[in-house]
Amino acid sequence: MPKVIEFETDRLRLRQWRPSDREPFARLNADERVMAFFPSRLDRAASDALADRLEAQIAERGWGFWAVELLGGEEFIGFVGLHVPVPDIPCSPCVDVGWRLAFSHWSRGYATEATRGALGIGFDRLDLAEIVAFTALPNHRSRAVMERLRMSETAETFEHPNVPVGHPLRRHCLYRLSREAWRTRQPQPPRPPLAR
Repeated sequence: MPKVIEFETDRLRLRQWRPSDREPFARLNADERVMAFFPSRLDRAASDALADRLEAQIAERGWGFWAVELLGGEEFIGFVGLHVPVPDIPCSPCVDVGWRLAFSHWSRGYATEATRGALGIGFDRLDLAEIVAFTALPNHRSRAVMERLRMSETAETFEHPNVPVGHPLRRHCLYRLSREAWRTRQPQPPRPPLAR
């Protein structure tokens, strides 16, 4: 088994899942605001099953959709991370970045901060050549996060196979970010002053 990767950003810790995460995760997955761009909300059994899968994927690979908590308070606020999506989407095989945070923690920059950290793991530690992101076309909040991360929107749209045919959220947009673009777009450390 690979070593599980865990890391911190300025305000957040991204880590392996714990049993105590299940209850707040179920509340998050039952919130119609959080799940507005998913086909349906999740009941407790489905939410627990999802958490079990995400925990197992991290244990298997060392990375995945990490549980996110606030530094200092250890409050679980959702998940952010890297994932291998279903094989029958147009950009597969690929690794995508994604997030789902409790509504009470929206509009604080946490999604962008944690996702930037996950991208750093993907490119700098896992040496991935590219990371993608996708969401339902009308999900402008998630698309804004992708743009803040300087991911490039493509002209590609596709019907997500896990969303029922005819559902208004079935059509998705696709964003891409290459390792080279990531490294050139990161802030450069300040140069030391010239010796006189």
